[in-house]
Amino acid sequence: MALTLKSILNNRAFNLSLVTPDVTEEILATPVIWVHSSDLEDPTPFLDRGQLLLTDGTQFPVADSAEALFSEYVERLVRHGISGLGFATQVIHGALPQGLVAACRRHGLPLFEVPDRTPFIAIIRFVADWLSKEQHARSEWSLQAHRAIARAALRPDGLRSIMAELERQIQGWVALFDAAGNHILMPNNRPIPSSLLPGVAEAVRKSLELGSRSAQHLQVHDEQIALQTLGRRHRLRGVLVLGSIEPLNPARTDIINSVIAMASLALEQTRNHDAARRLLRSGVFEQMLAGSMDVAERTARQVWGKLPSDPLLVNTVQPTGHGQNLMEALELLADDHRGGVFYAQRNEVIVVLTGKALQPKVAQLLDRYDAITGVSSERKIADLQRGLKEAEQSLQRAVELGLPVMTFEDISKGGMLGLLRTEEADTISRHLLDPLIRHDESELTELLPAVSVWLRNNCVWDRTAKELGIHRHTLRNRVDAAGSVLGLNLDNLRERMELYVAIELLGNSYGQG
Repeated sequence: MALTLKSILNNRAFNLSLVTPDVTEEILATPVIWVHSSDLEDPTPFLDRGQLLLTDGTQFPVADSAEALFSEYVERLVRHGISGLGFATQVIHGALPQGLVAACRRHGLPLFEVPDRTPFIAIIRFVADWLSKEQHARSEWSLQAHRAIARAALRPDGLRSIMAELERQIQGWVALFDAAGNHILMPNNRPIPSSLLPGVAEAVRKSLELGSRSAQHLQVHDEQIALQTLGRRHRLRGVLVLGSIEPLNPARTDIINSVIAMASLALEQTRNHDAARRLLRSGVFEQMLAGSMDVAERTARQVWGKLPSDPLLVNTVQPTGHGQNLMEALELLADDHRGGVFYAQRNEVIVVLTGKALQPKVAQLLDRYDAITGVSSERKIADLQRGLKEAEQSLQRAVELGLPVMTFEDISKGGMLGLLRTEEADTISRHLLDPLIRHDESELTELLPAVSVWLRNNCVWDRTAKELGIHRHTLRNRVDAAGSVLGLNLDNLRERMELYVAIELLGNSYGQG
């Protein structure tokens, strides 16, 4: 129990009486960290915030009791955070100076009278004994709490038992979030109040996104909560959240630090286990690619359950940051949907296999971590290699265009030209067409519009001439002139196709009517 002004005033042996301000629970609950006696005009250089000051008033003239004499003195004490002032009477001053009483009342400093039969050393000894007992009780509590935490750690469900014991010791709720920001539900633990859960989850997400170790005290819906990350810098394992707790003293803080160390160790061991499982996942996926489905299915069934069934969508994923957290989130998703989602790391990308029904959940998770994704068309497991190739092409196209997601269906809508649309191809197309564009501008000709419509009409002369409103001989002359300017033989199919692709890649609208 903390030492307060009430603890000292209630000691009948001292016969102390509070003079000002009026007795209230708030005043009586004023904490006292130590007591000091001084008759200096300015004792504040020798005092700490929260201390109680005792004086016999030697520094004040006996005859003068004007408030102005005491106001500056009292104001200094209040500004310094002194918890109260005890004034001895029948020593220097026969009674409390009324100016001091008025100054204390005006500045809100608790003032109590110390009778001449109560020595200051008695009050000082009482405070010292109280603080000593409090320290002893705190040490005893800390020792017992550490023992309880250690016993909890030896139980089969060590991590959950540690969390439950921590709740009991600090008399508040404790929540654990994994590295993906998911709330790890602990049976028999006190739940996070439902009104706080969204705010707590958001605070956890921000802590994880920083990627570095941190300890924070936040206010969520008028409740103070404490967040402490677990793990190492750039390899965070989760976040411990504490709520509805009393102010933390050194003993409580020490217990929490012990739990953080134990939880970090337990989660680090889990990380090593997860790393081994991921290597196994990669091996299973390579077996699937090689067509050894019996081996892959037998291995997967023993560790994760069955593999996703036909037809499949193949996702190739390029993490843009916090890749470790993304992997752990995929692990949790795969656990939640056994037989519906399978993932494996392959070189620099992550491959995720799932069916059409669960693809939205996969996409939502990947979007949450700002990953870039390429998605194949639906394929059977027997056709996994082709599906992987489609997903890789889609991922490459997504990276080129700066898009978060690209599906192979989106690419195939553009046919072969869709696969050719790159910045480099556009540059080459501009270089090929530039002589013709400059010729039309300088000679006031319309060679590029003519050849564009001609190619779009499958090189049919009469239809193109009619569309352009010119004679077909004029059209032939313009096409021949365009070939001459470009250095192309447009009677050759290959060179016609080269010109057609260049025009299409630039989205040229000449001759579109």
